[in-house]
Amino acid sequence: MRKKTSERVRVAVIGGSGLYAIPGVADVQELRVPTPFGVPSDKISVGRLSGVRCAFLPRHGRGHRLLPSEVPSRANLYALKSLGVERVIGVGAVGSLKEELAPRHFVVPDQVVDRTWGRPVTFFGEGIVAHTALDHPFCEDLRRELVRAGHDVGATVHSEGTYVCIQGPHFSTKAESRMHRDLGFSVVGMTLAPEFKLAREAELCYATVSLVTDYDVWKEGEEVSVDKVAAVMHDNVDRVNRLLSLLLPRLAADRTCRCGQALQGAVFTDPRAMNPVTRRKLNLVLGPRVLPKKERAC
Repeated sequence: MRKKTSERVRVAVIGGSGLYAIPGVADVQELRVPTPFGVPSDKISVGRLSGVRCAFLPRHGRGHRLLPSEVPSRANLYALKSLGVERVIGVGAVGSLKEELAPRHFVVPDQVVDRTWGRPVTFFGEGIVAHTALDHPFCEDLRRELVRAGHDVGATVHSEGTYVCIQGPHFSTKAESRMHRDLGFSVVGMTLAPEFKLAREAELCYATVSLVTDYDVWKEGEEVSVDKVAAVMHDNVDRVNRLLSLLLPRLAADRTCRCGQALQGAVFTDPRAMNPVTRRKLNLVLGPRVLPKKERAC
């Protein structure tokens, strides 16, 4: 590992299936970032793209070692926040549930349905209770910039849609795929949850660009395979890189959204009743906002 610099890293990319590195990133450092929630998916690469200092983390680890349900999302988001990150862009492969969302199209969803189970979905618990709002699960400012950058690189971009997150690691049955289609969902994937929920708790701006690889299995004559997903993702790497190259300089300004105040009014537990061990573990997330007045002055 190279020596870590003190310059702040404000933007991060979490890459999904087929995206294990970002070509063209200069001055790369690879950092191992320990967290109270375990080890992140892999070392975090920090470098410059279009002159902007950014971080990159492969969601499944290099070589694709982690099942969707094994991705350590709490460690990933905590580690990025500890580097000073404020905005996180998720990239992932999805199956389409609508005819008009064709393979190789980009979808920037505005809603999510979480059908996963058994995954740690919160930083809280163990003596501290918080309830964050998720009616609008993504940062609208970041979504808007993602859509604009997608259009600018010549991609067919759909600016809204509902992502249904399934448990995996198996692809859907035909009955499940048709059910999701009948319910009006737009795309299906396995990794968006709990990533978006944890980003909100960590007060990070978060949005995702979903890369359509197939029509899931609802469409006659269509099938889903690892080879098909990998081929489409490989074809899209160049466009994703160009999208990010355009997008990052547009994110250089300070945030004006409310993502950075997501925990305001969300923490229910009286500070005097908090488990002190948990409070120390969550200091990066909570900051000074919930400390008793006497402790704030220390």
